Amino acid sequence: MWYNNILETIGNTPLVKLNTITKGVPGTILAKIETTNPGNSIKDRMAVKMIEDAEKSGKLKPGGTIIEGTSGNTGMGLAMAAIIKGYKCIFTTTDKQSKEKVDALRAFGAEVIVCPTNVDPEDPRSYYSVSSRLEREVPNSWKPNQYDNLANSQAHYEQTGPEIWEQTEGKITHLVVGVGTGGTISGTGKYLKEKNPNIKIWGIDTYGSVFKKYKETGIFDKDEIYPYITEGIGEDFLPANVNFDVIDLFEKVTDKDAALMTRDIARKEGIFVGNSAGAAIGGLIQLKDQLKPEDVVVVIFHDHGSRYMGKMYNEDWLRERGFLQDEKLTAKSILSKKESTEIVTLDAQKSVLEAINTIKSMNISQIPVTQQGMIVGKVAESDILSALLENPGLKSAPISEIMTATFPFVDLNTSIDKISSLINKENSAVLVEDESGKIEIITQYDIINAISV
Repeated sequence: MWYNNILETIGNTPLVKLNTITKGVPGTILAKIETTNPGNSIKDRMAVKMIEDAEKSGKLKPGGTIIEGTSGNTGMGLAMAAIIKGYKCIFTTTDKQSKEKVDALRAFGAEVIVCPTNVDPEDPRSYYSVSSRLEREVPNSWKPNQYDNLANSQAHYEQTGPEIWEQTEGKITHLVVGVGTGGTISGTGKYLKEKNPNIKIWGIDTYGSVFKKYKETGIFDKDEIYPYITEGIGEDFLPANVNFDVIDLFEKVTDKDAALMTRDIARKEGIFVGNSAGAAIGGLIQLKDQLKPEDVVVVIFHDHGSRYMGKMYNEDWLRERGFLQDEKLTAKSILSKKESTEIVTLDAQKSVLEAINTIKSMNISQIPVTQQGMIVGKVAESDILSALLENPGLKSAPISEIMTATFPFVDLNTSIDKISSLINKENSAVLVEDESGKIEIITQYDIINAISV
C-alpha cells in the first residue's frame, strides 16, 4: 500500500503510556504523540482542513497566496499542503519563536516576516496586524486566521476526538491540552463530551495569558497580560476557537516548570517533544489530587523537540533565564573556587614597551586593554612579537595600534562547557562581571582548578 501524497499520512497518531515522568499521578496516563504527523505537529490536521474548506467555498483560488500569523507549526502544515496543492505562502511570526521554527518554514519555500512579541494584537506591528494588512495588499490571497476559523476546531472534532475515543475503547476520563488557538481542545473535547458528558476537559494555560481568569470570572483582564517564554499556548485575546463551555478548567504553568518538564519528558520517557507538552505534563502533575487510580488520562503532545534545540534543550539558554542552576560548573562557581585577584590591565595609550615590561614582570601572556576604564581589546605576547618583527620602531607606539579584539564576555550563569569552548589559541581567557559589578578573568587554569577542587 502507498499514499498518493504526504497529506494522506496525517492523523492516526499513536497513544503511548507514560511510565516514569508521571509517577505519583493516579490513573493511567497516555500521551497522544502528534509528532508522527508529517509536519511533526498536531497543526497538520487543521491546516489541511482550513485549506480544503476555503477551496470549497471559493475563498482560496488556484495559484493563490496563503497568508497567516503563526508560531511555526500551523505554518508548517499550511506550507506542506501548499506545495502539494500549488499555493504560495507568506507567514508572520513573533520574535519569541524559536529560530528552528522559522528556518523550517523557510525550508518549505515560505516567506517569513518576524514581528515584535511585546505589542498589543491591535498594534500595526503585531504579527496579527501585519498578516491582515498583507491579505489586503497581496492579490489573490487568503488568510486562514487559525484563531477564529472554526475549521480549526472542526478538524479535531472529525479526527482527533474519534481517534482518542477508539484508541482508549471509550475509557478516557480526562483530556489535558495546552490551549493556544483553542482548536485542539475545543474540537476534541466537544466530540468526547458528546460520547460521554462526564469526561473532564482540562486546558493548560501560562502566566501572562488571559484564559484562566476569563474562564473563572468572565472578565477579560488586560492586567493579566505580559510577555512569557512558553511557546504555543496562552493568548492575550480570546480566539473564537476557544470554547469555554467545553473546557472544564484551566491550570497555569510557569515558564520554568514548562521548560524543565519538556526536557524531562525526553530524558525520562524517551519522547522528544516541544514546549507545550512540558506545560501540559506540568499542569497535570499540579492537578493530580483531582485524579483517581481508575482514571484514564490523555495528554496531547503537540509538536517535536527539534524545534526547540536553541531553547528548552540548550543548557546555557536555560541558565541565562535562571531555570537551571548548579547541575554543572558555571562562571559563578568557578570564580568562587579561585582566589580573588585584581585584574591586570593596560590603558590603550600605554606604549608597546610598557606592555612588554608588564608581561615580563607579572609573568603573564595576555593583558586586557582599557580605554576610559572600559575594556576595549587585549594585547598578547604573540601580537607584540609579530608587530616588532615587522616594524621594530613600534616599541614606542601606543598598544592601541597592535591590540586585538577583547576577551569574550560571559555572564555568571554561563556553563563550563560554553566557557571551555570560548578559550582557544586566540583567547586564553574569558571575562565576567561578578555580582558587585567587578570584572573578573577566568583562564584555562581556573577551570582545571575548579574541576579538581
